Amino acid sequence: MDFDLTMLINDYAVPWGINIATALLIFIIGRWVINGVLSLIGKAIAKTSNIDQMLIDFVQSIAKALLFLVLVIVTLNQLGVDTTSLVALVGAAGLAIGLALKDSLQNFASGVMLLVLKPFKAGDFVEVAGVMGVAEKITIFNTIMRTGDNKEMIIPNGSIYSDSITNYSARETRRVDMVFGISYDDDIKLAKEILQKLIAEDERVLPEPEPVIALGELGASSVDFIVRPWVKSGDYWKLKWDMNERVKTAFDEAGISIPYPQMDVHVHQEAEK
Repeated sequence: MDFDLTMLINDYAVPWGINIATALLIFIIGRWVINGVLSLIGKAIAKTSNIDQMLIDFVQSIAKALLFLVLVIVTLNQLGVDTTSLVALVGAAGLAIGLALKDSLQNFASGVMLLVLKPFKAGDFVEVAGVMGVAEKITIFNTIMRTGDNKEMIIPNGSIYSDSITNYSARETRRVDMVFGISYDDDIKLAKEILQKLIAEDERVLPEPEPVIALGELGASSVDFIVRPWVKSGDYWKLKWDMNERVKTAFDEAGISIPYPQMDVHVHQEAEK
């Protein structure tokens, strides 16, 4: 009986105890190493480029999950557990989840690219996926926007990144493109002088680049002047709306008409036979 107990201890208890202690030590050291690696990843990303903290946290969480999975497999392997089937099961589960979450993964990848490349940031006035408004928040899966009439729009990042992006806030200055038509019977020189005077009097118009005021087209029912001043991006809409009103008032006072599309209909009547 003593011999059997000693053999049991030597053959089973001691090896198992050593394996359990070793596995426990591997797990503890592994967790400490993972925390150190995650800290290094965060510092490296923060130093190499100007990336939002949200993206750094997300990358760290993904890395933590993958490293922890590796640690669990190594720990189980030390205990003598066959991890081959576990690895295959994890791979199959990952594939199934990836197929089920294909759209979500696309939005995630697009969100990462938006956060890294930064075609726009929170607070910019943009046009994306057919929506125009202020980008309030960029998350991993969606972008939250506020439209001009104060509606909240939640747009999947995949739709944004796969389409063209227009950032109206990216540049400090913008050119205001306006067209003003006058009648063929009106004085062209007088109309041009009025437009030049209105542009010169507006302090919001920048001297450089020089504003363009020219006869752009002889239309079907009007003579069209193009007016293209440069302003600060924040003054774009205010100047455009003000200029429309001021031009209409000035043209009315000078007797210059702004024609509307019209059509002359000529009726030919054949003589009775």
